[in-house]
Amino acid sequence: MTPTQIKRRLGLLSLIVSAGLVAIKFYAYYLTRSQAVLTDALESIINVFTSGFALYSLYLAGLPKDENHPYGHGKIEYLSIGFEGALIFIAGAFILYGATKGLLHPHPVARPDWGVLLLASTAVVNLGVGLLLVRTGKRLKSVALVGDGQHLYIDALTSIVSSAALVLVAATGVVRFDSGAALLLGGFILVNGGRMLRRSVSGLMDETDTAIVTEVIAELQAQRRAPWIDVHNLRVQRYGANLHIDCHMQMPYYFTLEQVHTQLHEIEELIRARFAVEVEMFVHADPCTFAACSLCLMPDCPVRQHPFQHEMAWNLRNAVRNERHQLG
Repeated sequence: MTPTQIKRRLGLLSLIVSAGLVAIKFYAYYLTRSQAVLTDALESIINVFTSGFALYSLYLAGLPKDENHPYGHGKIEYLSIGFEGALIFIAGAFILYGATKGLLHPHPVARPDWGVLLLASTAVVNLGVGLLLVRTGKRLKSVALVGDGQHLYIDALTSIVSSAALVLVAATGVVRFDSGAALLLGGFILVNGGRMLRRSVSGLMDETDTAIVTEVIAELQAQRRAPWIDVHNLRVQRYGANLHIDCHMQMPYYFTLEQVHTQLHEIEELIRARFAVEVEMFVHADPCTFAACSLCLMPDCPVRQHPFQHEMAWNLRNAVRNERHQLG
């Protein structure tokens, strides 16, 4: 089974599970008339919409590149988690409003035992499916699957807190525990919705993924060859699971076009072999200057003007800068 097929099947599983659990939670609310249970059920409705959109985004992300989308369709996954985060944020705001009203005007909770039983069962299912989605999403580098799985984690947590509120109400007779739990959950949901929106915006705006850039630089440094005099202006963009990498590599100016091509091809193949996703890499070759002689590793260079002093190790600080490096 291909990674795209795995993503789509898990997206469908998430949608089916979310729809089934919403029905169970609204039945629990029908039995208990609990504000905390209603909060949990309303948050779960968001799961259905977001799981459906995530499934559609996974379908689009799996489409091949075309004339209108030369870098593929992977960015839709960031839009998916942004849509999910926006709905969660709005739901959190409404939940806070309802919980505040419940604190001011509490009402009795009926049959808390049934509510606890039903909510606990949904929490177990959500934790299991969420764990599967997050693990697989991280392995396949799918932000949509990871986001969907994390949302199921949140849903499981809301069910656990709602169950605890029902137990407290049953044990103490203090009805305000119910609305208090709903207020707590509303704030938690609001914060997590904001975090998902932040992640979506950073992905759509091509914010630097420091971990990936560091990994690319470390691989170039570890596999460094003498003709690779210097690397600079290195950039990494993520399109869903796939990566687009470009950089400038300074090479001996007397190399033939064929020699330069061989070196560039080797660089591209090394980086592609390092990552388990599709990597599109473009390396721009710059001719060396005599200012680079002091850090050039080329043995028996026929045009060297200055003696070699020491190697400049590439790192996150110097490889991403858009300027050639030289010793002062």
